Amino acid sequence: MTALGAARAAVLPHPVRVVHGAAGVLAAGGLGWTLWHGVAEPGTALAFGVLIAVGELARWGTGPGRGAPPLLAEVWAREPAPLGAAGALAYALLGECAGRATTHGVLQIVAVVVAGTLTGAVPHVARGCRPAHDHLARRVLTTAFAAACFQPLYNSGRLGESIGQGPFYALFVALVLVLSALCDAVLAALLLRVRTGYRYGPLLRDELRALLGIGSAVCATGAVIALAVAVAGLWALPLFCVPLLLTQLSFRRYTAVRATYRQTIASLARATEIAGYTAPGHAHRVAALSLAVGRELGLSEPDLTVLEYAALMHDIGQLSLVDPVPEGATALLPAAEQRRIALLGGAVVRQTGVPAAVAVVVERQADPYREQPLPARIVRAVNAYDDLAGETAQGSLTALEQLRLGTARDYHPAVVESLARVLARGGVTGPAPG
Repeated sequence: MTALGAARAAVLPHPVRVVHGAAGVLAAGGLGWTLWHGVAEPGTALAFGVLIAVGELARWGTGPGRGAPPLLAEVWAREPAPLGAAGALAYALLGECAGRATTHGVLQIVAVVVAGTLTGAVPHVARGCRPAHDHLARRVLTTAFAAACFQPLYNSGRLGESIGQGPFYALFVALVLVLSALCDAVLAALLLRVRTGYRYGPLLRDELRALLGIGSAVCATGAVIALAVAVAGLWALPLFCVPLLLTQLSFRRYTAVRATYRQTIASLARATEIAGYTAPGHAHRVAALSLAVGRELGLSEPDLTVLEYAALMHDIGQLSLVDPVPEGATALLPAAEQRRIALLGGAVVRQTGVPAAVAVVVERQADPYREQPLPARIVRAVNAYDDLAGETAQGSLTALEQLRLGTARDYHPAVVESLARVLARGGVTGPAPG
């Protein structure tokens, strides 16, 4: 990590402090109020607290880990404990337990959620995993929002008088869940925007798109648990948690397969370095910086996956050369030679079993930018920058100047300017991918 990146990480940006502060105030208020007034329905509170703690214990995995695939790390960060999130939402929407009206309020709900989440996080912290403050803040604020929308209306009787217990009640619960999910998506995108500097719109779009996946499963499970406990009592908790738990275990296997798959691609990309065709770390630097530029330009997560794989393998065509390019700097070669290497690389990539879109990006990285898809434009510009920049600040400025001079044909102006903005923020910090 650069000194600039470390300095930025040392002090939380103002919006992050506001979100964390609001969650902290709610958590302290909920715990204090509950301790002062006592716990209403302690058996129910304990059952849901245990459920939330178990959800935290049974996270997707132990965390993204050092050098994890960036996109998988983001998926893990989006909702690392879906069972705990579903349990928290269910408790927030619980109006009855086995036919008897509940009396817990918003502050007790916040207290139980905080206690369960922190209890379940203890083993992870003991193993050296840093506490996910953003995750806890989002959990507290989203649950408090759902409880504030539901509990006052239900406890006052106005909800029952207005819509009764039929289908309109279920629709109201679904509406509260949708609003809570939107609240969580807005918070998640805001925190990512502040921490990464990427544009808010694409980040929010990705969060909203995720609601159709794990987000919908969490909300549906929370609603089903709340409705089932209202009729059958606490025995419904283990029964209706099993589907989400099985989904969670399946997703853990999926992430392991994806991580292995990407490690295989990263190892194949290193073949050009081991053979002496490219400089050490070149493919990984290009991949990391390409992802940052892709985020800056608002690419979706599927497109970012294609971009990352193509950036890792963009130089694979050099293995077909009899004489290596000096220092692997293909940006200095004539256009025809760049095109030939790109086509050779695309042919190799097509034999590896990666998606065809990756091979297309590799093949077209040497085309005039007006004929290229956006991922190919990014790979070409970032590859040229890494070839030209060297290790000095002066080299970086010179490389950017050469890229700007080449925007008539070779490099897309928007890509070059996005690259410049990423570098102005300190470039890519942390371990190289792979």
